[in-house]
Amino acid sequence: MRKSPLEVGTHTGCTWQSRGGDAPSSRVMETSDFQPQINHNGLKRTTGLHRNGFHSKAEMNGLGNGVACRQHRQESFEQAPMYVAIMTYVGYGIVTLFGYFRDFLRAVGLEKCHLAQERQEQKDFIPLYQDFENFYTRNLYMRVRDNWNRPICSLPGPVFDLMERVSDDYNWTFRFTGKTLHNVINMGSYNYLGFAENNEDFLKTVADKTVQYGAGVCSTRQEIGNLSIHQELEQLVANFLGVESSMTFGMGFATNSMNIPALVGKGCLILSDELNHTSLILGARLSGATIRVFKHNNMHSLEKMLKEAVCSGQPRTHRPWKKILIMVEGIYSMEGSVVRLPEIVALKKKYKAYLYLDEAHSIGAVGPSGRGVTELFNMNPADVDVMMGTFTKSFGAAGGYIAGKKELVDYLRSHSHSAVYASAMSPPVTEQIIRAMKCILGKDGSTEGIRRVRQLAENTRYFRARLKEMGFIIYGNDDSPVVPVLLYMPGKVAAFAREMLQRKIGVVVVGFPATPLAEARARFCVSAAHTRDMLNQVLHHMNEVGDMLCLKFSRRKYAPQPDLCDDTDFELDS
Repeated sequence: MRKSPLEVGTHTGCTWQSRGGDAPSSRVMETSDFQPQINHNGLKRTTGLHRNGFHSKAEMNGLGNGVACRQHRQESFEQAPMYVAIMTYVGYGIVTLFGYFRDFLRAVGLEKCHLAQERQEQKDFIPLYQDFENFYTRNLYMRVRDNWNRPICSLPGPVFDLMERVSDDYNWTFRFTGKTLHNVINMGSYNYLGFAENNEDFLKTVADKTVQYGAGVCSTRQEIGNLSIHQELEQLVANFLGVESSMTFGMGFATNSMNIPALVGKGCLILSDELNHTSLILGARLSGATIRVFKHNNMHSLEKMLKEAVCSGQPRTHRPWKKILIMVEGIYSMEGSVVRLPEIVALKKKYKAYLYLDEAHSIGAVGPSGRGVTELFNMNPADVDVMMGTFTKSFGAAGGYIAGKKELVDYLRSHSHSAVYASAMSPPVTEQIIRAMKCILGKDGSTEGIRRVRQLAENTRYFRARLKEMGFIIYGNDDSPVVPVLLYMPGKVAAFAREMLQRKIGVVVVGFPATPLAEARARFCVSAAHTRDMLNQVLHHMNEVGDMLCLKFSRRKYAPQPDLCDDTDFELDS
């Protein structure tokens, strides 16, 4: 049977000195005179574990040498005051108690039940969809349901139009009023470089390809759906990333969930970051491999699992693992944090593991020329065994890619379910990706692409710095265009979204189960298409709403940053 190109040599015993007891550390970054200890392997020995990746005050302040330390010095995970955490749990407790009370009223017929019901002839069956998650949906989610699934009736660019809707039964159903909210500033779409646009001059090639090839392929790549523009795109992606080969897929989610099972299986070990995306988690579960989860961006936790895997092997038999695969993301979509790539690469080389890097949010969005976290950290792309990314964000299209060595890509062409059974990427979508990537590379004869990359970086730093000065607690790296603003309390989540929409600011609010119960937040996505006036308008209303709802929980003091220029709408020399 043909083997996967990801093959790990037999893991033998290892020599290691055990570490002393670890004490938990605070999430608040503080000034410290603590100096990191360096062991014989050149890796930091620290005192303390932490779920957000900082296992000592020294690492929280970025002490040490190298690019990784300089990058992590800019990463922030401030802890909320104790009273905020207490009030958050109290709020959820009150809502839960009222939920059980309303369920009692529904059971005795005093309140109308809007739930989906089992058919009468199946009344003696075990309920198919009534469980505790359903309790959460009907009693908590329904209170704030109006903040999601809002219908957009325009291009999702820096501004968009929303169809107004109201509910007459407390968010169980909605009806449209016929009115439209025009020019709402879009702070929620992943349109990082502004390529989700309708400029006819930019989209001329997309229109031409639609005329030439049509809108759909109606076949898989292995049958008669392999178009010349698909091959052109794959070569362009490989050149853009600096790798030997690449393969594209029509759906970003399936790029992870359908390719991971082709690379690992029973007898393999997957080490997954605890904040990895659902597509990575699903792919890992479908593979049949053993899954172990390490703390987010925590190198001590990862190394401990690697050491145990190498020394102990598989459970019961203690045979060496067939493969060990480390799965991480470039930018984590809920935290805004950036992977600690140099340290992970060092660990994977030391323990002879493989690295799967998901750059869905980082490709095009970070790095001097938009080539993702490998460029951000000045790393060799060959150090990453499997590079994955999507075209749904920075490129304003759809689909995803797997890139790496030619042997890897050739193997996936015949073993990936997403490649063998899924329909090929739509021709206009393919051309849109080609157009955007050529623009970034400057192959269209202009500097528009690199201008957008730099504009995004400027907008991101400006927006993050101003929010910090106002007193909001925000998570993530200063280079990340994903900006989570912590709201915590369930009542304030809905109030914040509604107040911002009244001011014509469209935001995305996120809560449990997408985040920890006590860490509900608003997630802003900065775009190169946002002008300075747009960002200032958002910041002005954020300041108002933050004071109104008492959302400025930060206890840090930030001085104004004069190095941020007042105008980022710059032009590059030809």
